[in-house]
Amino acid sequence: MNEFTFFTYIVTNFRLGTLYTGHTDNLGRRIDQHIHGDFDGFTKQHGCKHLVWFEEHGSRDDAFVRERRIKDWNREWKINLIEENNPEWKNLWKPLGSDG
Repeated sequence: MNEFTFFTYIVTNFRLGTLYTGHTDNLGRRIDQHIHGDFDGFTKQHGCKHLVWFEEHGSRDDAFVRERRIKDWNREWKINLIEENNPEWKNLWKPLGSDG
C-alpha cells in the first residue's frame, strides 16, 4: 500500500450481518477508526468492525464511484462480492498487521 492508493471496502459486524461500504485513502487508519468507534454513526451503532472485502483504486474518484455503485446494489450482490474472495468472512484486517 502506498500513499497514492485509494480503497473501497466493506465492513460488517458478523458473517451475513450488517454491511457498510466506504472508501478511503488510508485503509489501516480507517479500519482502526471503525474498530475503536471513533465516529458516531452507522458503523458504530451497528458494531461494524470487521473488514471482509476491499479493493485498490488509482484515484479517490475511482474509489468513490465504486463505493456509490456498491451502495446501490441489493444485499445479495454485496454478499456474493464478499464471498467470491472471502467465503469464510474472515476479518481481513488482522492478516494485514492490525491488532484490531
